[in-house]
Amino acid sequence: MTRAVFFDAAGTLFRLTRSVGWHYRDVALRHGADLREDDLDRAFRWAWRDARAPHETNGARPDDDRGWWRALVGRVLDACGSAPGLDRDAYFSELWSEFTRPGVWELFPETLEVLAALKGRVRLGVISNFDSRLRTILLNLGVTELFDDIVISSEVGTEKPAARIFSAALVRAGVAASEALHIGDEPEADWLGAERAGLLVFRLRRPENSLRDVLELH
Repeated sequence: MTRAVFFDAAGTLFRLTRSVGWHYRDVALRHGADLREDDLDRAFRWAWRDARAPHETNGARPDDDRGWWRALVGRVLDACGSAPGLDRDAYFSELWSEFTRPGVWELFPETLEVLAALKGRVRLGVISNFDSRLRTILLNLGVTELFDDIVISSEVGTEKPAARIFSAALVRAGVAASEALHIGDEPEADWLGAERAGLLVFRLRRPENSLRDVLELH
């Protein structure tokens, strides 16, 4: 019997209301640099695919992965040929906060319905390759109280698909791997990672399926 259901965060529970490039451009404009949204989107996708995971640690990383993100944003700006006068430190500081503002993220249409239906029937948790900003995002979206456990890679010191982050979630929930289901949209991080850690897996493939299909399992 499933006693705990864990969710990935971005791409599973919620999504951006605008593109990454839109936000990068909007913040750049506030700092006097006019960059193209589509160039920023392409550069971000390239930098994201090329980036190595943050350094693994035995516990929470001291800078909450802020240094990792600073380096990635630098690569995005380099690829776009950013204005020489742009103060990159000031730009990054505001960009870091940009993605915690209310309205930047939105829940998928079925998220609240599914969480409400599962609440009280099983233990609910989040397992995410995010940093502590996720807590603010979930609070802004009004779903924090629906979760019993929130496990974040920067606070554990390792990312999915590593087994250790799944093990940390299982320990907090007090359940065995065979009693837990993990839901996510990333083939390697969510599907293979959870399977290797011994959890059951729901492979989210929008629009082929949605979180509503999870309710048929319970």
